Amino acid sequence: MRALAGGGVPALLWRSGLVAALVCGIGLLPWLSRTDPALTVLRARSADRDPDPGTLHAIREQLGLDDGPLALLGRWLGGLPHGDAGTSWVSGSEVLPDVVRALGVSLLLMSGALLVAAGTAAAVCARTLRLGARGRLGARRPGGTPTAVLAALPEFLVAAVLASVIGVQLGWLPALGWYGPRWMVLPSLALGLPAGAVLGRMLDDLLPGAFGEPWARAAAARGIPSRSVAWQAVHRCVPGLLPNLALFVVGLTGGAVAVEQIFDIPGLGRLTLQAALAQDLPVLQTGTLALVLLAAGAGLLARLAARLLIGPALRDGALQSLHGPRPPAPRALPLLYGGLLAAVIGFGLLRDPLALDTLARLRAPSPEHPFGTDALGRDVLARVSHGALTTLGTALAVSAAALVAGLLLGLLPRVSGPLVDTLSAVPPVLAGLLVTGVMGSGPWTPAFAVAVVAWCPLAAHASSLLRQERATTHLTATRALGAGRWHLLRHELLPAVAPPVARHALLRLPGIALSLAALGFLGLGAQPPSPDWGLLLAENQPYAERAPWAVLFPAAVLALLGALAVTAAGGVRLPRPRTRRPAGPAGPPEEDRFVPVPRSEPDRPDALLTPVSTAQTEDR
Repeated sequence: MRALAGGGVPALLWRSGLVAALVCGIGLLPWLSRTDPALTVLRARSADRDPDPGTLHAIREQLGLDDGPLALLGRWLGGLPHGDAGTSWVSGSEVLPDVVRALGVSLLLMSGALLVAAGTAAAVCARTLRLGARGRLGARRPGGTPTAVLAALPEFLVAAVLASVIGVQLGWLPALGWYGPRWMVLPSLALGLPAGAVLGRMLDDLLPGAFGEPWARAAAARGIPSRSVAWQAVHRCVPGLLPNLALFVVGLTGGAVAVEQIFDIPGLGRLTLQAALAQDLPVLQTGTLALVLLAAGAGLLARLAARLLIGPALRDGALQSLHGPRPPAPRALPLLYGGLLAAVIGFGLLRDPLALDTLARLRAPSPEHPFGTDALGRDVLARVSHGALTTLGTALAVSAAALVAGLLLGLLPRVSGPLVDTLSAVPPVLAGLLVTGVMGSGPWTPAFAVAVVAWCPLAAHASSLLRQERATTHLTATRALGAGRWHLLRHELLPAVAPPVARHALLRLPGIALSLAALGFLGLGAQPPSPDWGLLLAENQPYAERAPWAVLFPAAVLALLGALAVTAAGGVRLPRPRTRRPAGPAGPPEEDRFVPVPRSEPDRPDALLTPVSTAQTEDR
């Protein structure tokens, strides 16, 4: 229960308040968006029916809309303790059985996707584990281009390719429906491959620090089998990834809307999206509440697992830092990928992305059209290049804002922890719907919707690394010498935490672009004839069999962006502050002078950052 409270009664109240605010905000969505919920429900029930005043009045009376949103919310909340979540405004069926059934489907799909992600992450880290266990990690050359390409591929694009090639053309596996284990293979691959690539890169970033610790060198000297050394290194690094693994669990459950749409899977993400579009508030509120409870449970299990794995060392301050100085990363690959991406974009900017040529529809690549043409005869290269200006610019802005917010809030885990658990339950698609309903559609609406949830994995990563870094022996020694709170934060904690979180943010850059693309794919982002990448993929996806170049070339440019982000992330580091020598007999400056003090309250996590005043030191 201590882990659940996360700091006591105030944190528990903070969590409850956030959940109540989210659910109430969803209940007020039709009124905040200034739309008539009766008209929306009528169109969802029957799009051909005439919305005359009598029909709308009958729907208002049936649903009790004239009583106002607070009365509706009160009735819904009053039925939850009795297991009654109301009836659907569209279908008239009981909400709770439908949500439970959809949640079971999504959890089963999530389990399959996690198995695929675990296998992918193991393949990504296999070379580092093999070399590190044998003490030959210094010979490793950073690479990761295949991983970057895999992590940058859109889930909906992977799903579309798997469904059309393996499911339809080859007929090896079923591509539509949900009737048994064979029907979950392709969607699990579509969800698990990109997620496993991201998790594998994060684990691969931590493994060199684990293999450099004294226990690993002692194990190698004693002749312990390399397999055992590799397993212990993974055991050492996993606690730093558990918070993000919990976020992946929630994201794979409620955020797999596009994959569920392509494979016709009756999951919770698809059910929530349909309810949001139809403003079916009982279904939408119940589905969101289920995702929030799932996020809270996953976060609780992640914290408990971290305590079980490194609890004693975390309590006693006996950890070694996993984030020592890194060797210089090669600069050739980032320059190569960056130059190639700039060349593609620059060459396409000279072309008109809106020029129509109905006589040149779906033409194959040629000197006149290097990337071919789309269904309206527009040049694909021109649309990719002009769309890069908005897509990449927006993704970079959102990533920078998410990095700053993630670092700042990650330093305050008691504040950000409940906020992360709550917002991580909101898929970007649902956030886009909520933001669009409140702010209206606009060019920056998708960016704001993605930014609302994009900082959560970075804050969870920063909090996890900070918790372990504060329990390291070198920080305990530095504090024992009299270092104050700001000195520890500026010279020890931030140089250790900020670089891996910044590398994580770069790994998330293609994912930010994918979230923007997913909103465009589902019709919530840019509108035609904009050359936005998400809209571009959505428009050309129906023609993937006849004109695969219309989809493959935009996906290749997106994969090139992922390769650039991953290879550039290897060079992110903060310079260690130089130790200033005393200029004369006076010694070092007063602000850098350490005064030995006895260690107190080692079991409190915040004690490592507690400043010691000069007066207290003189009294001692």
